Amino acid sequence: MEPESGASTSRNPSQLSWVNLSRNLLLAYQSFGVVYGDLSTSPLYVFTSTFSGKLQDHHDEETIFGTFSLIFWTLTLIPLLKYVFILLSADDNGEGGTFALYSLLCRHAKFNLLPNQQAADEELSSYKYGPSSQAAGSSPLKRFLEKHKRLRTALLIVVLFGACMVIGDGVLTPAISVLASVSGLKVTERKLTDGELVLLACVILVGLFALQHCGTHKVAFMFAPIVIIWLVSIFSVGVYNIIFWNPKIIRAISPYYIIKFFAKTGKEGWNSLGGILLCITGTEAMFADLGHFTASSIRLAFAFVIYPCLVVQYMGQAAFLSKNLNSVDNSFYDSIPEAVFWPVFVIATLAAIVGSQAVITATFSIIKQCHALGCFPRVKVVHTSKHIYGQIYIPEINWILMILTLAITIGFQDTTIIGNAYGLACITVMFVTTFLMTLVAIFVWQKSVLIAVAFLLLFWVIEGVYLSAAFIKVPQGGWVPLVLSFIFMAIMYVWHYGTRRKYSYDLHNKVSLKWLLGLGPSLGIVRVPGIGLIYTELATGIPAIFSHFVTNLPAFHKVLVFVCVKSVPVPYVSPEERFLIGRVCPRPYRMYRCIVRYGYKDIQRDDGDFENHLIQSIAEFIQMEAVGPQLSSSEASSSLDGRMAVISFRNLGSTSSLMVSEHEDIGVDISIPSSRSITLRSLQSVYDDESPQVTRRRVRFQLPDSPGMDPDVREELLDLVQAKEAGVAYIMGHSYVKARKSSSFLKKLVIDIGYSFLRKNCRGPSVALNIPHISLIEVGMIYYV
Repeated sequence: MEPESGASTSRNPSQLSWVNLSRNLLLAYQSFGVVYGDLSTSPLYVFTSTFSGKLQDHHDEETIFGTFSLIFWTLTLIPLLKYVFILLSADDNGEGGTFALYSLLCRHAKFNLLPNQQAADEELSSYKYGPSSQAAGSSPLKRFLEKHKRLRTALLIVVLFGACMVIGDGVLTPAISVLASVSGLKVTERKLTDGELVLLACVILVGLFALQHCGTHKVAFMFAPIVIIWLVSIFSVGVYNIIFWNPKIIRAISPYYIIKFFAKTGKEGWNSLGGILLCITGTEAMFADLGHFTASSIRLAFAFVIYPCLVVQYMGQAAFLSKNLNSVDNSFYDSIPEAVFWPVFVIATLAAIVGSQAVITATFSIIKQCHALGCFPRVKVVHTSKHIYGQIYIPEINWILMILTLAITIGFQDTTIIGNAYGLACITVMFVTTFLMTLVAIFVWQKSVLIAVAFLLLFWVIEGVYLSAAFIKVPQGGWVPLVLSFIFMAIMYVWHYGTRRKYSYDLHNKVSLKWLLGLGPSLGIVRVPGIGLIYTELATGIPAIFSHFVTNLPAFHKVLVFVCVKSVPVPYVSPEERFLIGRVCPRPYRMYRCIVRYGYKDIQRDDGDFENHLIQSIAEFIQMEAVGPQLSSSEASSSLDGRMAVISFRNLGSTSSLMVSEHEDIGVDISIPSSRSITLRSLQSVYDDESPQVTRRRVRFQLPDSPGMDPDVREELLDLVQAKEAGVAYIMGHSYVKARKSSSFLKKLVIDIGYSFLRKNCRGPSVALNIPHISLIEVGMIYYV
């Protein structure tokens, strides 16, 4: 038997590498449909947009060759060199995008502006991803940035500005892609008018947005084959055009043609860069969608398929144009041989829809991440796939995007003008990404500042030239992404500012622990059977809302848990590390704290088990505290931070502290004492029966027969089990935030009108946290900030 196991061990590395390669190849195949739809459809409009201005005066072979040379080197330097070889290495636990870079920076340097962060968050396994931050501890640049809050705020604004431009992409990509693909009908025998084309594009767009609720996964299996057929089509047409029209185009790979291009065209050539820039639109998706794939799979797909196909297609189009100078207005469709025109037209339209789908999905993801950073109002997030984590749909945002996309399509009716807007949005995101990548190189990778600055200068010079050309087009449509970004930035700023002021009020009006300890274990009121879950944004301390209860109500629940649901700067928090449990007051008070932690890409799904998980976590904590005295806090020096412990479990099940058994709830058990009346409990069972969308597991907890258990621990666990049987109430503050009378006019405008409007029109916190309505108690409270 021994030699056999030795043989299998020797085969292992090659087997592993083969499994790894096959997995990456499969992911590379899938990435075509999700990541590359937008980038691969850019040949539809690049040449048309480039020659739309005064460059038409330079219609000759040399200018066409120079244009192709610019496209070739742009594709080589930005997507291939910057993204594929450098940026894909800067992932955050496998996630990409501007938020991943910002999250890495927040963890390796104290740039974070999320208010309720704790030292315990740094113990998360995903928090420690990347190189150790110890070596960079003494960096003067790092200390300087950490010291000045305004610089950290400026960094967040830069990140949010990049996010707003991605949202702008979500509006512009469907408009330009679909409009460009249907423009092929202009060259058919029955030439359609511009109005008819716009109407057709609008019908396709409405259908595209209407299908979003199904989720990408429902049609994802179709997406990769569509893009692959499209890539084969454009590659074949490109090869045909090179051979048939002008094989000399291969020479234009030389950068010498770029020098000749600018020497000849001058300012007009520089203006045309706004069109050439469109050949790299959709590049950011390679990095942003990294979470669904692996860096290796995206590199394989781009380097071996996307890059060669695009280069050959642009080369073929240039070869065709060099001999057909008048076809520049519809160069892509004119360059297609008549025999294959209709198949290519159909696949182009489908590919445009696929490209749009990927950007819309990315927009949903960005909005979700902005909310996790406390920079966007609460919206309804629907998880659309059981198998692909992170695929979400946000109904409100979907319909807003649809209205904006239709408005732009009907308003402009021209791919060149939409292209001006689109190019500006894309290059701005790349500019922001380059800046964040430089900071990551310094603070996370701990590279020399000189190397990081060299990277910054190289790509900022290239992107700066394109950005300057795109800014010239602001009057001709380039203003659209700027206006959209300004609107979304205003919403984000108002929400972030209002949320921070409200948190600050909570922080400065915490209930004194001495006052609470002075009331004694009964808190000066009757403690009735049941559990009260008091929701607060404070990770430490007791919120002011609690003093309202104690002073105004004659009775309160026997077991109290202060629940704080918060975001941490990591993409995902594993279920084993989600709950952080601690004690707020000495043992007789039966008061606990539970902090529920989510990453910026985590989705809070209501599986109906939150209450049960919480009870089991508290029971585990009580048991751990008895075993490990280092956790217990003495009655005299009980701190508000309460020495918290991570309670790890995956599934609900019996443990050493509690036995779990599922049961059917038949009627109302009158024998169990409860803080609720029998009528209310009957209503609860009716409500549960009428709300089938969330099946809350009815679980009964029992104490195990363990004679060795400490009597105090046993008594506390018994109180917890009985309180659970009696019923759970969710207590939240229904807050009204107002600016102080002494506040400036601008602050009153932001808080009393802006923030108040957003709070009234976004999802309520109880809905966002999946709290059962019948168990909810809301307490009105006015915040003067």
